[in-house]
Amino acid sequence: MIPAAFDYVRPDTIDEAVRTLHDGGEDAKVLAGGQSLIPILRLRLAFPELLVDLGRIPELRGVREDPATGSLVIGAMTTHHDVIHDPLVRRHAGLLAAATETVADPAVRHRGTLGGSLSHADPAGDLPAVLLALDGEMVAAGPRGRRTVPAREFFVDYLRTALADDEVLVEIRVPRADGWGFHYEKFSRVAQGWAIVGVAALVRHADGRIAEARIGLTNMGSTPLRARTTEAAAEGTRPATDLSATPEYRAHLARVLTRRAVLAAAGTE
Repeated sequence: MIPAAFDYVRPDTIDEAVRTLHDGGEDAKVLAGGQSLIPILRLRLAFPELLVDLGRIPELRGVREDPATGSLVIGAMTTHHDVIHDPLVRRHAGLLAAATETVADPAVRHRGTLGGSLSHADPAGDLPAVLLALDGEMVAAGPRGRRTVPAREFFVDYLRTALADDEVLVEIRVPRADGWGFHYEKFSRVAQGWAIVGVAALVRHADGRIAEARIGLTNMGSTPLRARTTEAAAEGTRPATDLSATPEYRAHLARVLTRRAVLAAAGTE
């Protein structure tokens, strides 16, 4: 199908993008990598009157380390491919690199962006749960300046985030997870398909036991979830050898994949 007619603007700066969005109001949409938005436009599930393309703004790309906090700062327009291969991400946020490797296919990963995926907020997307497990933060720029939103507050409902209509996600901040084991496990009907359930696991060891665990769940609700009860149950234990299933298929998958992800992150599987 052919999208409905719209105007197109490609600003050169973040300030220009924010002004354009503000002037466009609710009828304006941000275009990042386009891997989520363009199919929606073609199916005429969205009818924006204005598209604001962020592809020409250089400061929205790349990965750096914040010397004040040690956190990684990832530009929102950094592609999945660049996230996967960036040495800082692989060294200090390996869970993010590992999960991003499972996103769709190589063509999508070369065009799709981290910020675009997070802003789309599809509960079946792999990366929101990862940012939740990593205790990441999103930095948004708007007419009133910049503000930082923790990942736990960023995803508010199905395909909805805390971003205002005239705000742009400019960067993602990820605390370093040096020394933590990590694993991303997901179940899909077909290779490279959306996750039916996914589990992002981080594990920190001490004296042969799990000293701390962080677990983010993909597609178990309208937003990504932290498995707080499971995290608490895992702490202080040695990795289990089995886990009981439940009758309900989705709950069963969540438990099985959580076990696999935690054991892999702990280095025992």
